[in-house]
Amino acid sequence: MSAEPVRVGLVGTGYLGKAFAVGYLEAPVIFGPELGPVVLEAVAASTPERADAAARALGFRRAARNWQELVADPAVDVVIVNTPNHLHEPVAVAALRAGKHVHCEKPLAPDAEAARRMAEAAARARGFTLVGFNYRQNPALWLAREIVAGGEIGEVVSVRATHSEDYMADPSIPWHWRFSREEAGHGALADVGSHILAIVTWLVGEIGWVCGSLRTVIKERPVAPGSAERRVVENDDEARFLFRTRAGVEGTIEASRIAHGRKLYLSFEITGTRGSLVFDQERMNELQLFEASGRVDRRGFRRLLMAPQHPLYGSFNTGPGHGLGFNDQKVVEAWLMLRAIRGGPAPSPDFAEALHVSRVLDAVARSHTEGRWVEVVPEPPLA
Repeated sequence: MSAEPVRVGLVGTGYLGKAFAVGYLEAPVIFGPELGPVVLEAVAASTPERADAAARALGFRRAARNWQELVADPAVDVVIVNTPNHLHEPVAVAALRAGKHVHCEKPLAPDAEAARRMAEAAARARGFTLVGFNYRQNPALWLAREIVAGGEIGEVVSVRATHSEDYMADPSIPWHWRFSREEAGHGALADVGSHILAIVTWLVGEIGWVCGSLRTVIKERPVAPGSAERRVVENDDEARFLFRTRAGVEGTIEASRIAHGRKLYLSFEITGTRGSLVFDQERMNELQLFEASGRVDRRGFRRLLMAPQHPLYGSFNTGPGHGLGFNDQKVVEAWLMLRAIRGGPAPSPDFAEALHVSRVLDAVARSHTEGRWVEVVPEPPLA
């Protein structure tokens, strides 16, 4: 007997709405029929009119009048939360209480307290949770984790990492929710910094101490395109911090939303006792590996192009070096959720993992305010 379809509901149709929809439709094609059929069941947006338009554009069966109607709908199995950050908690918690699986965009919440409540709700629920740190799902990053965990560069000593973009570098860009402390939480620290932080903790372990600095460079924005009226920017344009993991790895992380010329400069260099590993998301289909072995006059960084022999890549492409794209990372996310629903391992990163990221972000902000190193106190067990 064929499997019942997994029915997907989408709340919020902004920036990544199309990527989520395409990801769930493509995952069974890319990763195999064992994922079973997927149906784009319902979509909710900020207005019914926007939901109607999104349903037509993205291929959902119907539009819901609001998110409350969607999460309560027994015809929906998975709720994708693609709203502004301050709405993640009410939508996700309601969906979990309704017995749904929840796929939530990052960061989990505007602050660690809200993230903790979401993680506690997930711990009490029967549904799976997944957080959209999509760059973690790049096959090159899976290979990087394999290299680091396998000891191929020896014991990890230090990390230098950044996620810098220029999407807010133009001071004429109008004020919107991403500049609001209440709606967005932190600025660049959370919006892009959470991505590289999630990757660093996945590769080298949980962070125990931070010392950080935040800065708002463009202090006001026009309230509308071309308007002379200005509104204060309430969060950071740049963030940088030192960190130390509980295992003793030290490093730096930088985040910027105003770095002219940087489009997706999510990068890291991991130094070990026997080599180094370098990655740049703007060249997302390759790694640079240095191994301190063999003849000294033959040593140097080797470029590893992604190939079918590497994790995940072969499901998309049988040709080495042909490359994957941004949306393919959302396909991997959808696969992780669908695989779990069909009886496979729980998806990762889940709400508990994303909670640690939120706690580190808050610790960096506190460090900036207090001008000192701050410990990220180990999280007590979830209730």
